[in-house]
Amino acid sequence: MGFTGFPDEAFLYYEGLEADNSKAYFTRHKALYEEAVRAPMLALTDELAAEFGQAHLFRPYRDMRFSKDKTPYKTHQGAFVEAMQGIGLYVEIGAEGLFVAGGVYSTASDQVARYRAAVDEDLSGKPLEAIAQELTAAGYELMGERLKTRPRGFDEGHPRIGLLRHKSLFAGVRFEPQEWVHTPEVRGRVERAWRAFGPLVAWLCEHVRGSELPRR
Repeated sequence: MGFTGFPDEAFLYYEGLEADNSKAYFTRHKALYEEAVRAPMLALTDELAAEFGQAHLFRPYRDMRFSKDKTPYKTHQGAFVEAMQGIGLYVEIGAEGLFVAGGVYSTASDQVARYRAAVDEDLSGKPLEAIAQELTAAGYELMGERLKTRPRGFDEGHPRIGLLRHKSLFAGVRFEPQEWVHTPEVRGRVERAWRAFGPLVAWLCEHVRGSELPRR
């Protein structure tokens, strides 16, 4: 079956999960999760794969090993198309609606160093500045982990100090669960956003790349 939208039950499922994030709730509603959440997300990403690549759907279970939050289940369903290690396109559905993003969410120290060197250099930094301006002008939000002050070694008056403060960088847009999320219109909105995020993803792949540090 093709993608027809996310049913209202998907949002009701996550509203219930936020109120009762327990194994009992998930077990009782697992069939609903599979039918109303996972199946439509698979259908959506399958239809987008020809243009953007095949997405990986994240598991519904949280990794609680190093977290103070011991709730066992994620309160959203995400899917990620990886262009390079940790860099790519993302779509998520949860009780609050639909979230679409592109860029890099988490970085290692070597990636941060390459990112800041590229932002500092005019030949690579000015194109990123232009990409960021185009995205914000189009209504997308620039997000990511960033410092409150200037990074060490850079002057506060640097022309791209705002970008230099970032340790990770992605663009995103949030849509509340309106009537169109129950229709195939979702695909068009994700397509338009992912196309807009393409230049940012390409810049990050060229200048930041995946981490070269050994994994723990």
